[in-house]
Amino acid sequence: QVQLVESGGGLVRPGDSLTLSCTASRGNLEWYAVGWFRQAPGKEREGVACITRTDRGTIYADSVNGRFTIMKDKNTVTLQMKGLDPEDAAVYYCAPRLPLALRCVRTDYDYWGQGIQVTVSS
Repeated sequence: QVQLVESGGGLVRPGDSLTLSCTASRGNLEWYAVGWFRQAPGKEREGVACITRTDRGTIYADSVNGRFTIMKDKNTVTLQMKGLDPEDAAVYYCAPRLPLALRCVRTDYDYWGQGIQVTVSS
């Protein structure tokens, strides 16, 4: 099974931008859809942005649509985040999914990465 590693997190100020990367450390992402999810303290893990294996289709959470952009190639999926708000602070995870009809809900995904912290604070 493909193994993914997240990178690019850190501390930013409100309104700043940040780009996260999800890279296959074993195997590749050619045959998988990939989703970015996040989990804030006390909240459920929620879908942020998901993309088809061919990068021809995307799904965004309403809360990030227009601010976040997901992109994919054979080895890496990025999440470009703009206009970050404290409400975006969370641990962000990426996970692969076999190319069924694209959905962006956590129960559809397996083999989660370790996650990476995004902190938004002044």
